[in-house]
Amino acid sequence: MHDWLMPQWPAPAKVKTCVTTRSGGVSVAPYDSLNVGEHVADDPQAVAKNRQRLVSLLGCKPAWLQQVHGVAVVEANPAAVLEADASWTETPGVACTVMTADCLPVLFCDRAGTRVAAAHAGWRGLAGGVLEATLNELAVPADQVLVWLGPAIGPQAFEVGAEVREAFVGQQAQAAAAFQPSVNSGKFMADIYQLARIRLAACGVEAVYGGDFCTVTDPRFFSYRRSAQTGRFASLIWLGN
Repeated sequence: MHDWLMPQWPAPAKVKTCVTTRSGGVSVAPYDSLNVGEHVADDPQAVAKNRQRLVSLLGCKPAWLQQVHGVAVVEANPAAVLEADASWTETPGVACTVMTADCLPVLFCDRAGTRVAAAHAGWRGLAGGVLEATLNELAVPADQVLVWLGPAIGPQAFEVGAEVREAFVGQQAQAAAAFQPSVNSGKFMADIYQLARIRLAACGVEAVYGGDFCTVTDPRFFSYRRSAQTGRFASLIWLGN
């Protein structure tokens, strides 16, 4: 399946996952080629073909969201595009799906393989509590949850202002460890993966995997920081039939 990622983590066999890359689609530059985002001014017919290609290759029913950098979590529904930044399901074949291009995609499952969830976490959603809200809706004891952190902007590329640091450190003092002073005065380099791990650990979730990508420097992925006019790739998680 082109160079799409199949996450390596100790999820139960019935839990299926996939992260698409830029390759394998029909969109033209600057959305080349497998853009699945309808909101980025790409040709709608090309996006529809790309999404259909995804379905035919993976054999699941993606539940697309209208993502707004918020903390709303819904039950995944392939028949409707709901406004939310995370979804969960216990229905086999329905794929919780998030689109990103630097923000952090977070996949969840329980150790029994009965429930899955996916969250879209940019810094606003992360600071707002989207991971905590997703865990709440997943309704699984923390020690029974497995999490995989998908491709996002890496700590060498994510420069933020002091207000972003304060948004996290004001809630959790240990979040200070995820920020290093930038060469640009008053700015910081942020580790979004570490921030996610700190927040998950505070909820009792310690089984966290992934988190070793950088969408900005890895040309396999769309990156908004690298090119403001670009596509979106998808991270999906579902239960096999």
